[in-house]
Amino acid sequence: MQYTTTYQSPLGEILLAADDIGLTGLWFDGEKFYADSLDPEHEERMVPVFELVKKWLDIYFSGRKPDFMPPVHMIGSEFRRQVWKILREIPYGETITYGALAKRIAEEKGLKRMSAQAVGGAVGHNEISIIMPCHRVVGSDGSLTGYAGGIDKKERLLMLEGVNMENFYVPTRGTAL
Repeated sequence: MQYTTTYQSPLGEILLAADDIGLTGLWFDGEKFYADSLDPEHEERMVPVFELVKKWLDIYFSGRKPDFMPPVHMIGSEFRRQVWKILREIPYGETITYGALAKRIAEEKGLKRMSAQAVGGAVGHNEISIIMPCHRVVGSDGSLTGYAGGIDKKERLLMLEGVNMENFYVPTRGTAL
């Protein structure tokens, strides 16, 4: 059984979903894959994990790095879970390119190379935004692409974390603009 509640962030309303294991979803209202993994038979109810997630988000949106990780339950293919696991390892206030992420996945799988587009697809379908920081993944040319929550939110999240934005730009065409 999944449970839901909402969180009012400075960037808009966020829907939270969880099961008995941990957080299963964190979506900005209106984002591209909004509540894709939400069980149709869910119940709106405050459960203990939501208290931790809301505390984490309060700290994060105050401009500080949270010093704990709420329990998460990543639901997806083995490949997607592998990509999402690496997302969790991207340090607060830092970024990584889709290409570097693909190279790391290839190394972990013992492959010569991995498609940055395949990795981008997994990043884009991350169900636990912000906590699994897909907003920290950028194009190798400095483009801010691929954020299902919207490029404006990606930009604001990076600025909140103190990322130097002078080498980044918003493309005129691309994904999730």
